[in-house]
Amino acid sequence: MKKNIGPNPHQKLIEKRKEIDLIDRKLLSLLNQRLRLAQEIGRFKKEMGEKIYDPKREREILERLKMRLRSGNKGPLKGRDLEKVFRTIMKVCRRAQKVVNSEVPF
Repeated sequence: MKKNIGPNPHQKLIEKRKEIDLIDRKLLSLLNQRLRLAQEIGRFKKEMGEKIYDPKREREILERLKMRLRSGNKGPLKGRDLEKVFRTIMKVCRRAQKVVNSEVPF
């Protein structure tokens, strides 16, 4: 049995999905920008003889993001979920840095 969620729920669903699609396109663009920067950083690290994985830097990023959540987050995103998302993003960026440094296709 379908719940009555107001007038024209099918149209509302379509509109909300369009909004999500737009956000997804923006996220994809931002993620690609971040990945390109990470690749550049990987090249610098190679020139400087530094390791790709920098746990201190990753902890700093996660703490900074969590602080932003605590200091005025009005949305449903919680710290644990934020951490999962950014750990995945950082893992992908590390892999891209390794690929750039080894010149292996990504």
